[in-house]
Amino acid sequence: MRFDAFEKVISKLNTVSLPGIKAQLKMAPPFREELIERYKEERKTAKPAAVFSLFYPSKTGETLLVLILRKSYQGVHSAQVGFPGGKPESEDKSMEATALRETWEEIGVSSEKITVLRALTPLYIPPSNFIVSPFLGIAREQLNFTLQASEVDAVLEVPVVDFLNDESEVVSEITAAVGNTYNVPAFMLNNHVVWGATAMMLIEIKTMINQILKK
Repeated sequence: MRFDAFEKVISKLNTVSLPGIKAQLKMAPPFREELIERYKEERKTAKPAAVFSLFYPSKTGETLLVLILRKSYQGVHSAQVGFPGGKPESEDKSMEATALRETWEEIGVSSEKITVLRALTPLYIPPSNFIVSPFLGIAREQLNFTLQASEVDAVLEVPVVDFLNDESEVVSEITAAVGNTYNVPAFMLNNHVVWGATAMMLIEIKTMINQILKK
C-alpha cells in the first residue's frame, strides 16, 4: 500500500473504537489464561512499560511497519520480535514519552520525526509482570536506523500489505520460557514468527485498519 493512501486511512484511526481485549485474544497463546490466574497476586504490583508501533514510507513510497528482533539474553523475551519500548525513566512525563524515548534509544528515530496518532489498549504480560501501554504513529519520511547494540539484534521493516494479508496469520510451534512446547497463533512477518504480546497488539491494529478500509 502506498504511504500516501495509507496515511489517509490511518488518519481516521480516532473514528473507530479500540477493539480491546476481544481482538487481542485472537492472538493470545493457549496458556495465557493459566498464566493470568497464576500471576493474579503479582499483577497487583505490575510494572509499567510502553511500546511504539511506527509506520513510515519506504524509498519507493510503500508503507512499512518497524519491528525489532531483541538480543538473546537470560530472560523471558529473549530473541523475540517486538516493538521498540521499555520501562519509564524519571524524566518521562507520560507513558507516551516513554514510548518515544525508547524508540529513539533502541532504533535511533527521534520524536521530532514522529506523529503520535493514538494510544492503544494496555496489555498485561504475566511472565515479566508488566502492564504495557502501546502507542501508534507515523513518520512521513524514509527512516535510517541506529540500533542499540545491547538491546536490539535487528530491525524488521515489514510491508503493510504483508501485515494486512490474512495469510500472515499462522499457527506456529514455539517453546515457552518454562521449556514447554505449544502451538500458538502468530503472525509470520519477514520470515519471523511474531507471537505473544506483540501479536496481540498487532491484531488490534490490524482490526482497526480493516474497519476503516471497510467504511
